[in-house]
Amino acid sequence: MSMNLITLLYLSASVCFIQALKGLSHPTTSRRGNAFGMLGMGIAVLTTVGLIFMLGAELATSGIAYVVVALLVGGSLGTLMARRVEMTRMPELVAFMHSMIGLAAVFIAVAAVLEPQSLGIVASAGAPIPAGNRLELFLGAAIGAITFSGSVIAFGKLAGGSFFGRKFRLFQGAPVQFAGQHVFNLLVGLAIVALGLAYTLSGDVTAFAVLVLLAFIIGVLIIIPIGGADMPVVVSMLNSYSGWAAAGIGFSLNNSMLIVAGSLVGSSGAILSYIMCKAMNRSFFNVILGGFGGAADTGPALAGQEQRPVRSGSSDDAAFLLGNADSVIIVPGYGLAVARAQHALMELAEKLGQRGISVKYAIHPVAGRMPGHMNVLLAEAEVPYEQVFEMDEINAEFGQADVVLVLGANDVVNPAAKNDPTSAIAGMPILEAYKARTIIVNKRSMASGYAGLDNELFYMDKTMMVFGDAKKVLEDMVKAVD
Repeated sequence: MSMNLITLLYLSASVCFIQALKGLSHPTTSRRGNAFGMLGMGIAVLTTVGLIFMLGAELATSGIAYVVVALLVGGSLGTLMARRVEMTRMPELVAFMHSMIGLAAVFIAVAAVLEPQSLGIVASAGAPIPAGNRLELFLGAAIGAITFSGSVIAFGKLAGGSFFGRKFRLFQGAPVQFAGQHVFNLLVGLAIVALGLAYTLSGDVTAFAVLVLLAFIIGVLIIIPIGGADMPVVVSMLNSYSGWAAAGIGFSLNNSMLIVAGSLVGSSGAILSYIMCKAMNRSFFNVILGGFGGAADTGPALAGQEQRPVRSGSSDDAAFLLGNADSVIIVPGYGLAVARAQHALMELAEKLGQRGISVKYAIHPVAGRMPGHMNVLLAEAEVPYEQVFEMDEINAEFGQADVVLVLGANDVVNPAAKNDPTSAIAGMPILEAYKARTIIVNKRSMASGYAGLDNELFYMDKTMMVFGDAKKVLEDMVKAVD
C-alpha cells in the first residue's frame, strides 16, 4: 500500500464524513447520513491498519494484535450499549462517548510525549520533540482532558445525580456553586495556559503532566455550575470539544484523517451550540466559559408558591376535543420520552388522521436532554418525517390550530418568555402553543420544568390539564377516539 493510496483513502473517508454531516442535518436523510458515517469510519480504520503494515513487518506483527483486540472489545461494547440503551438514556450514552474521545486524546498525547519516536514524531529515541508538535500535544491533551472530565459530570447530571448506583452532590441537576468560583476557574485556566507554554518552549514533561491534571480539574469546574435546563447545550458543546481534541492530536501525528474528522466534529458542534444558545436566549461565550446555568428541575411545585386553580379533564375529554378538531399540533417533551409513550402517540395520530384530521408535530431545538432528542424519539415510532416541523417552520401555524396537545413539555411552551421581561427565560424563543384555540397539556403533576418556573400556559382559560403518565393517558385517548 503506497502513501498515495493511503492519502486517497483518507480523502475518501473525509468525503464520507462530510456527506454524513449533510445527511444528519435533516430527518429524511439521517439514515443515509449514518450510512456515510459508518462507511467513512470503516475506510479510515482499515486504512490505518494497512498503514501499520506498510511501516514495517516488525511493527505490524508486534502491535497489530493489540489493535485487533482493542477494535473487537471497543466495537462489541459499543454495539451492546447502543442496542440496550433506552430512549431516555440516549443523552447519557452520547456524553459517555464524548468522554471516551477526550480520554483517548489524552492517552495518545501522553504516549507521544513519552515515546515520540514510536509515533514518528522524531527520528530516534532521545531526540527532542519540535516546538510545534509540543504546542499541538499541549492543546490536544488539555482539550481532551477537559472533554473527559466535563462529560463525566454531564453524564452524572443527565442520570439524575447517580453514578455507579450512588447519589453524589457533584452530579446533581442543580448548579453547584461556591464563593469565588469564577475567579478560581480563571486562575486554573491561566495556570494551564502558562504550563502549556512552558512545555512548548522547554519540553518539560513535569509541566505537561501538571497541565493535564489541571485540565481534568477545570473540566469538572466549568460543568458543575450548569443546571439541568442547559444540559442540551452542554452535550453539544462537549461534542465540539471532543472534535478539537482529536484535531489537535491529528496534527501531532501528522494524520490528515484525524485532522479533518476532528475539525468537522469541532466546527459542527460549535455551530450547533450557537444555534441552541440562540434558541435558549443564552450567551455563546458564557456557555464556552461554563459561566451560565439555571436551576434544575425542582420536582414538586416551588416551595411557597401560590396554588392557583387550573381546568383539568380526563383522557375522554381530551379525546373528544381532538376528535372534533380539524387541525392538531402535537408538542412532544421529555416527559413523553420518560413514559416511553411515542408508540401510543403514533397510534393516536394515526386514528386522528383516519378521520381526516391534520396532525403535525412541533419540535423545539432544545426539547429533551440532547440536540435532536425528540426527533429521534418520533423516528423510533416511525412518525412520518413530513409531519415533523422545527420551531421556525411551524410557529406561524399555532394561531390557526384547533387543538395543541402538549406532552411532557414545559419551558419550551411557557408564554413568560415573551410576555414577562423579568422572567429568567425572557427572550427565549418558544413554541407559541398559547395562540391555539384549545390547549391540552399532559403532565404527571404541576411540577415546574428545568428552569424552575411556573408556566402561565397551564392557567389559561382555554387550557385543559390532563394529569397522569403519558403512555396511560395516550392509550386511554386512543380507546376513546375509537
